Amino acid sequence: MKVDLAREVALKILFEMDSKNAYSNVILDEYLERYEEKLKDKDVNLISEIVYGVTTWKLTIDVILSKYSKIKLNKISTWIKNIVRMGIYQIVFLDKIPKSAAVNEAVNLTKKYGFKSTGFVNAILRRVEKQDYEELKQIPNIQERFSKMYAFPLWLVNKLIKEYGQKEAEEIMQVSNERPKLTLRVNTIKTNQKDLLLKLQEQQIDYEESNLKDFIFVKKIKSLSHLEWFQNGECTVQDEGAGKIAQVLAPKPNQVVLDACSAPGGKTTYLAQFMQNKGKIVAWDMYEHRVKLVEENAKRLGITIIETKVKDATKKEECYHETFDKILLDVPCLGLGVLKRKPDIKWQRKEEDISSITKIQFDILNTCSHYLKKQGELVYSTCSILKEENQDIIQKFLKQKNFKILYEELIQPSKTTDGFYICKLLKCE
Repeated sequence: MKVDLAREVALKILFEMDSKNAYSNVILDEYLERYEEKLKDKDVNLISEIVYGVTTWKLTIDVILSKYSKIKLNKISTWIKNIVRMGIYQIVFLDKIPKSAAVNEAVNLTKKYGFKSTGFVNAILRRVEKQDYEELKQIPNIQERFSKMYAFPLWLVNKLIKEYGQKEAEEIMQVSNERPKLTLRVNTIKTNQKDLLLKLQEQQIDYEESNLKDFIFVKKIKSLSHLEWFQNGECTVQDEGAGKIAQVLAPKPNQVVLDACSAPGGKTTYLAQFMQNKGKIVAWDMYEHRVKLVEENAKRLGITIIETKVKDATKKEECYHETFDKILLDVPCLGLGVLKRKPDIKWQRKEEDISSITKIQFDILNTCSHYLKKQGELVYSTCSILKEENQDIIQKFLKQKNFKILYEELIQPSKTTDGFYICKLLKCE
C-alpha cells in the first residue's frame, strides 16, 4: 500500500489547521517548504487545491458527509474526518480526478492514519456524487440555501443579505469562493514595469497587465522564492486592493509618515516607493515577530527609510502629538474581503466578534488622529466589507473630530481583487 505524498501532505496540513486553529496560508507555506525537494509542480498544485478547496467548502462538504454518515461529525476523529472531506471535495468539486482515484487514495490514507475506519471511509465516498451538491440548490429557505451552497456560516449570510440585498450578497459569496490571482507589485526603487515584464517573458511566465499602475497578474508559478529577480527585491506579492490603499494616501518624498498597523509590510513598503525612499516612515505593530516581517520585507526591497517599533496603536503617547504629515491606519478587522486568500476566516470569526473589533478600530483611529499635523491626511482602511467596521466608524469619528472626507470607496471582492474599504480624511484647522 503506497500513500500518495501530495494527498498525505494535504491531510497533515488540514489536521494541523483543525487541531491548532492555524491559518491555512501559513501552514501551507511551511509544509511546501519542508517537502520542497520531494514535491513536483503537479504535487504542489494538488496540495494547494485540496487544502484551499476543503477549507473553503468545509460547511458544504460536511453537509454531504452528514447525509451518508450514521456517526455524528463531532464523534469522527480529526484524521478520518479530513480524509473523507478530501475525498468529497475531489468527487464533487474537481472534474479532472476520477472518482475511483479519489476513493482509493482516501482508503490508502485511512489504512495509515486510521486503519479500523477503512470500511467507513470507503462506504461513504462510494455513495457521494456531484448530484449531492445540486440537491442543495433546491433548499426552499434562501438563507439556508446560500449557507449550504456557498459554505458560508448562517450569521454571515444573514449579515450580507441585510447589507447588500439578496442578489449582491450571493455575488459576494460566489466570488469569495474562487481562487485568487497571484499579483505582483513592481518595486520602482529597483526596477520598472517594462524591465520586469521582459524577465517574465524570458522565463516564459504567463502574465496579464493590471489596470492599476505598478501591478501585474501572473500565472503558473510554483514558487517565487527561487527566482533571482524576486530574491533581489524587484517585486513583491500584493493584491491590487491593498495597493490602492497606498495609492490613495500617496505620500511625497521627504515627508514623515506613520503606518500604525504595518505588518507584514506590503503597504508600508509601497508607501516608501511613493516617497522614493526619501523621508521617514514610522511602522508600528503590536508583536515583535510581526515587526520583523516588516523589517525583512524592507530589507529585500532595498528600502531604508522605515523605522519599526513594537507598539499598540490604541495607546496614546503625547510625544507623537501632530508629528506626521500623513498616516495610514490599515486597522485589524474581520477580514471578510479576503476570504478567497484566507477561507479559514469564515470558520474562525463569530458574529459577537464585531463589537470587540469595532471598538479596537475606533480606538486606533481616535488615538492616532492626534498624531497628524493640521492639514495632514489620514487613510483609514480595512480588508472587510461590513458597514460597522467601515462607514459607521468614520461617521462616529467625524461627529467628535474636526476632520473631513476627501475620498471614500468600498471595493467589493471580485475576480481580480480582494474586498477593501478606503477612506481618506483631512485634518482641519
